[in-house]
Amino acid sequence: MAKDWLKEYNYWLESEYVDEKTKEELRQIQENPAEIEDRFYRDLDFGTAGLRGILGAGCNRMNYYTVRRTTQGIADYMNSVGDEAAARGVAISYDCRHFSREFAVESAKVLAANGIKAYLFEEMNPTPVLSFAVRHLKTFAGIMITASHNPAKYNGYKVYGEDGAQLGVAPSARVMEYIEKMDIFSGAKTISEEEGMASGKIQIIGKEVVKAFLNTVIQYSIHPEIIQQAADDFKIVYTPFHGTGYKAVCEILKMAGFTKLYPVKEQVQPDPDFKTVKSPNPEDKEGFAMAIQLAKEVDADVIIGTDPDSDRIGVLAKNESGDYDVLTGNQTGELLTDYILTEKAARGEIHPGDYIVKTIVTTDLVKKIAAEYGVAVYDVFTGFKNIAEVIQSKEGKQEGNYLFGFEESYGYLPGTYARDKDAVAAALLACEMAAVYKTRGVGLREGLMKLYEKYGCFVERTVSVVMEGSDGMEKMAKLMKDTAENPPKGLGEIAFCAMRNYLAQKRYDFTNGEVESIDMVSTNVLYFELEGGGFFIMRPSGTEPKIKFYYSVPAPSLEEGEKRIDVLNAAMKKCILKSSE
Repeated sequence: MAKDWLKEYNYWLESEYVDEKTKEELRQIQENPAEIEDRFYRDLDFGTAGLRGILGAGCNRMNYYTVRRTTQGIADYMNSVGDEAAARGVAISYDCRHFSREFAVESAKVLAANGIKAYLFEEMNPTPVLSFAVRHLKTFAGIMITASHNPAKYNGYKVYGEDGAQLGVAPSARVMEYIEKMDIFSGAKTISEEEGMASGKIQIIGKEVVKAFLNTVIQYSIHPEIIQQAADDFKIVYTPFHGTGYKAVCEILKMAGFTKLYPVKEQVQPDPDFKTVKSPNPEDKEGFAMAIQLAKEVDADVIIGTDPDSDRIGVLAKNESGDYDVLTGNQTGELLTDYILTEKAARGEIHPGDYIVKTIVTTDLVKKIAAEYGVAVYDVFTGFKNIAEVIQSKEGKQEGNYLFGFEESYGYLPGTYARDKDAVAAALLACEMAAVYKTRGVGLREGLMKLYEKYGCFVERTVSVVMEGSDGMEKMAKLMKDTAENPPKGLGEIAFCAMRNYLAQKRYDFTNGEVESIDMVSTNVLYFELEGGGFFIMRPSGTEPKIKFYYSVPAPSLEEGEKRIDVLNAAMKKCILKSSE
């Protein structure tokens, strides 16, 4: 809801609860109405992804006050559930970003003041460790302070339910109700960290939970014996992009038996400013420049990189010329799906009802791979919590086993021990897969080409358009509404045969005019089906001020597929983006 931003700005300046440092920051922008508006025109959104925003003073920023208010909302919700929820408590972890530990401690203090047990990690740890810890410690909830792969000026606050997945729609709505009726300053209770520790309401989580996590993840190694055989001749270069992955990833690879691991020294140390990269995002090849240089020096077989909270992973494969090819999130997922299913099938470990889960914006090639082994594929909306919901819905029903889940944005999970994407486990499996391929005389790139030869080539691309500021949300909403009401029947020379409007829960067939209902929850996504296969999808990001466009096209080759997407993307900019201006 839009606020009277100038009134809110003055409320912060005049409040007795606001510290002098924050007030001084606000005084420095008093001659900049655009900046004041952006900081105060709304409250930072709390949704199913929690909070994420730019660090700074203001209700539309990440700071102590927005963190306290959100945590108080969680505390009120938990106390409304009953005494058991408070006694089970909340596990709290954090990454390397500015104020991450401070926000984690602040969250623990607010929970403790409300009589809720807070389990606080003693040092930064990956997001999947937090998800695992919620299940391992049987806490009622979890909090992860992170902005994932966003630029350094951001931080965020993810909330997890008792199943270890990000909080669902219904409990998120209840938390939001408590937050909205609370004054941002006087509404939150807090105590000192020392008082919380003395009372036992704040308890430190040591290395025992991380060890339990690693001991669980190592069980997903499929061919430990081949790793042992290949270890002396298989070289891995790894960059954690200054984040939480360094200890956990290096330890899991060591446990698996890999001996030739070369971390990028310049990117090992935690750095909230991520000085060696433009963006700490494994989707961007630019961030791997140092890793590629090191890989060429040591003649590495594979390069891996994890984002700051180590839930996403990027993989680069050595090619025949000695250079390193970037694998997209879809390509890594295709290779891992094929590797897991092929090897499990060979050992007789695939059973009726076994399944994998992917998001609707993720490649459909995996459906062909899964069909080869009689494995079901479930499509869900973007966000790993939706993959987790499928796992949770099938748990204990003897309807088959979860084998793998992934999304095109470089997130993978091979098991049910956690309910969020896990770059630690993905690092283990990606390196193991590359080592197994090498023993069979095949590189990852060659393995990918063999998949395309067998199942057909699919080419994907994601394009993001940033729409920041108070009018950015309005622009995105208008763009989605206008496109839904006047859908294009194609882009360039590529025709669409149907549109799925997931907000309206309808599929509109352009060939015969028929309208069908879609049996999925309502969400703001437009999915255009391409004639001949493939898709074009539009959706506003849930965590960043941008709208995303997803392309997937079948093609005789990667080069031809890229050309088709170039045509689609150029036409999109001309027909869809231009029309919204």
